[in-house]
Amino acid sequence: MNLVIASRNKGKISEIKELLADLPIEVLSLFDYPSIIEIEENGETFAENAQIKAQAVYNYTKCAVMADDSGLEIDALDGRPGVHSSRFAGENAADAEKCELILNIMKNVPDEKRTARFKSVICIIDMNGSISLTEGVCNGIITHEPIGDNGFGYDPIFYIPNLNRTMAQLTSSEKNAVSHRGIALRLAVDIIKKL
Repeated sequence: MNLVIASRNKGKISEIKELLADLPIEVLSLFDYPSIIEIEENGETFAENAQIKAQAVYNYTKCAVMADDSGLEIDALDGRPGVHSSRFAGENAADAEKCELILNIMKNVPDEKRTARFKSVICIIDMNGSISLTEGVCNGIITHEPIGDNGFGYDPIFYIPNLNRTMAQLTSSEKNAVSHRGIALRLAVDIIKKL
């Protein structure tokens, strides 16, 4: 069976492929469909955006599709950057620029108010067009500086207290065990196994 990951984010595709490695599935991505134009994510929630992406790719490929929308919600910033996480620092901003912007905005926020969460919603559309959603959340604290070289996005500034490390200090298998996407994807795997 083919499953199209509705993404061009290499880090995200790699994480998902690793988590699906044991299943008899050919995992494809938008790199395999270069003629699919950029999909406008204009939803107000992660669930809406995941479904918009999944539906657009399903309509084009007629294959089973998995799309996720995920991001960072920071309590001191009233839940921002939220659904705008990937574009918060500008359309083509590098990961380091995104982290730097958050740290600058939060430079005067005390430790006890730096709570945040990564949230991920996965939308799966099967070959018949049926839609399923799963969600994962990982709670943490925004650091005062980037720490760690692994992962991508906001991982270097997201500290997980019970692991005493940032997301960027975890190996890929450690990250998959606790991450928002890992949690949502393990729930999604149960759905995919039934396809």
